[in-house]
Amino acid sequence: MQIQNPLRKAVCVLAITLAGTIVQAQTQTQTQTAQVQLGRTSVAFSEQFGAALVALGLQASAISPSQLQTGIGAGTFPITAGAVELQTARGEFDHAGGFSLSKEANQVRLVNFIIDTTTTPVLTSLVVVNGKLVGRITLFDLQLPSGITLPLTPTADGVVNLQGVGLTLDTAGATALNGAFTVNAFQAGLNVGTANVISFVGP
Repeated sequence: MQIQNPLRKAVCVLAITLAGTIVQAQTQTQTQTAQVQLGRTSVAFSEQFGAALVALGLQASAISPSQLQTGIGAGTFPITAGAVELQTARGEFDHAGGFSLSKEANQVRLVNFIIDTTTTPVLTSLVVVNGKLVGRITLFDLQLPSGITLPLTPTADGVVNLQGVGLTLDTAGATALNGAFTVNAFQAGLNVGTANVISFVGP
């Protein structure tokens, strides 16, 4: 009967363990996911979007804790949670607040935005029309900046900053707004503005 050398056995076990550790470390590096702890999305709304609201006689108001400039020139929407894969920029950014559009007795509340880049980048929103929850729809399509560098590298303070994200009105968003105000002025592809997404991330 052949007796296995204990030293040889120990070396083999160590080699297998090290190999497994290296593979695991490489996998974690390739798919490192950071938890989004807080942050904000700042939007500079386009002149086209603002003009469309004015032409329709719609009044825009912030829903706390979000903030809007008078005339919806710009807005700030707090980020409350989420997760992002640093290697690919795939992730979700959850927001609090939102804004409302109203005219006479009709009011549309657009709240609890989620930026979702797991597939085609979009911004979804819960829609409440005259107090009735319609549901979550894709409100805006997002265009990530062409100069984005991957993997995303947080600063020493844990900040991930995505600047120059384009927003255009999605088909579902246009349909919802047209239906709520009985108009056909909202068209898919309307330039809504540009967003800067600043988030604080951790392990």
